[in-house]
Amino acid sequence: MKLKAVVIDGELRVVHQSGVQFDAELPEFRTQGGVHIHTDRLTVTSPVLMWVKQHGSVFWRRGASETLKHLDPDQDLHQLLQVCVFSVSDSPVWMDSSSTQQCEDLQAAAGGALRLAEITGSRAYERFTGNQIAKLRQTRAEEFQDTERISLVSSFAASLFLGGYAAIDYSDGSGMNLLDIRTRNWSEICLQATAPHLDQLLGAPLPSTSVLGPVSSYFVHRYGFSESCSVVAFTGDNPASLAGMRLQPGDVAVSLGTSDTVFLWLQQPRPALEGHVFCNPVEQQEYMALLCFKNGSLTRERVRNECAGASWELFSAALRDTPLGNHGNIGFYFETMEITPPVIGVHRFDSADCEVSSLSPQVEVRAVVEGQFLSRRLHAERLGYSIRHFVFSVPGTRVLATGGASSNKEILQVLSDVFNAPVYTIDLSDSTCLGSAYRALHGLVAESGASFVDVVKKAPEPRLVATPHPKAKEVRRPLYDDALLASEAEPCSRSLRQELHETCPHNHRNTFCSPAETNTSVSGDTLR
Repeated sequence: MKLKAVVIDGELRVVHQSGVQFDAELPEFRTQGGVHIHTDRLTVTSPVLMWVKQHGSVFWRRGASETLKHLDPDQDLHQLLQVCVFSVSDSPVWMDSSSTQQCEDLQAAAGGALRLAEITGSRAYERFTGNQIAKLRQTRAEEFQDTERISLVSSFAASLFLGGYAAIDYSDGSGMNLLDIRTRNWSEICLQATAPHLDQLLGAPLPSTSVLGPVSSYFVHRYGFSESCSVVAFTGDNPASLAGMRLQPGDVAVSLGTSDTVFLWLQQPRPALEGHVFCNPVEQQEYMALLCFKNGSLTRERVRNECAGASWELFSAALRDTPLGNHGNIGFYFETMEITPPVIGVHRFDSADCEVSSLSPQVEVRAVVEGQFLSRRLHAERLGYSIRHFVFSVPGTRVLATGGASSNKEILQVLSDVFNAPVYTIDLSDSTCLGSAYRALHGLVAESGASFVDVVKKAPEPRLVATPHPKAKEVRRPLYDDALLASEAEPCSRSLRQELHETCPHNHRNTFCSPAETNTSVSGDTLR
């Protein structure tokens, strides 16, 4: 995990990139993967002074606003913020899973999980800031009482540039279980269930295109910023990535990072118990759908370290040397408590549908990548996503890949095969930073009526990097959804998997046939 920056010019060309790797370059914070994982394996926090733009919260101590207004340009920002600025120095982040009770309380107050999803776009999630606020208020009351403002990490970063508290934008605010995504105001029901006077601590949310004000004099005098430089509302990494890839209707975007994310553009919200609906970061009256998977690159890296000598080259070679379908071997790797679905554990199955404790190194490499992408496709389709193919003049689905792993062509080939669709990337692997730069430019002209599409029309088109193997459809379309759901069941039983496969009229086994090709219907109750 690292802090990243991208600079673009007026022609939308990337002119500079930079990054700071937390673990390697800031060892004094003693993080692993940029976080501190506590002994209960559920609580995950990160030092505020070290933070990257990720899903988390910042609790400002009383009087911190005055500190922000009067930063001394002769001192480092790190030194200025060390003393008496944060009421909570080690704050919860998106990997935290310790607020289950608070989630249950919020859903009860809202009238159930589905009703909460209808209001906020999501059922209650442990990592969402509202539930983490509720837990902190209950377990660390003194620190909460000393708090005068609560920011997301996005609005925290904007606050540093602004020299004052920045508003939370609609899009990142949608991931808190607090914002009513239709009215785009804080939900009174959710506020009351979380903490008293919470609206005052959060401040009013604003459109993602809002210009918040001029840059702080601290950055003018210390770093030479122009006094006319404006600060546009910051947003979260996933909304920024949507902007960076300029998603179109019909496309599926897959972000391959510390967490993996699948998302698309929506005109009308369809909240459900699975996945999320957020306010769109570039079109104020529209929405985006989002599925998050906590076990992403860190899981792939662990398998790389154990099965490929910590070498991405050997990892890629293993993918090239193993066939589509992996000879019927498959694995599901939930090493930390997963978000979609909410399970934990690693399960491997051989070609006879027997659960096994291990696979050969090459087979394990393909098993983790195929298993992850099968999960992404399954849950995307269950949320209403449709993989469509080119018919006459109607373009088919494009899979737009971003994030660190999108630079690995072998991983992208598996992605193309599993989705049975072409995969594209943009020239920059980190679309989050690029999207943030695009959004900043759009924010400066949005009030004049300029659309985001107009602003980014000079940007380079996505580049085709992988097409599905000719036999991908025939190999990849068995009971993949039933196989995955069976693997998520508790306990993960061979008999259930065998029963599911026996119902397939095509006699497929451990390959991934679409439910549309069978006459079988398996209910969620059966699987859960």
